[in-house]
Amino acid sequence: MTNSATTARHRRLDFRPGDSCALGIDALRQALSDWHLGAEPLATDTLLAAAELLANATQHTPGPERLDLDLDGRVLRITVTDPSPDPPRPRPHRPEVPHGHGLFIIQRVASAWGYRPAGCGKQVWVELEVRAPRPI
Repeated sequence: MTNSATTARHRRLDFRPGDSCALGIDALRQALSDWHLGAEPLATDTLLAAAELLANATQHTPGPERLDLDLDGRVLRITVTDPSPDPPRPRPHRPEVPHGHGLFIIQRVASAWGYRPAGCGKQVWVELEVRAPRPI
């Protein structure tokens, strides 16, 4: 794991092959704490969205390459970069099936989400609204 540039409102975590997604969750928990955003339900929704993005990168690609966290005013953006150019493909939600709920969950908790090409791979991002950010 390599921790790169860290500022008050941006965090970046670079993954090496074989790194656990738990490193990303730990980095997010620390950022939420540092930015005084640990209140419910934002913290739960944020951790859930990040876990889904990281799990999707682990399950459907060779693994996440980078996690970026950006707090801009009232919006928290979580971005996961992976080496696959294949876009996320939302499927019809089937609650009776034990898997395949990731993008459905993201659509429910995020105010917006999407993806964009990044080099040979892509970046998948989610945005969550911050109700009352405290000064940093």
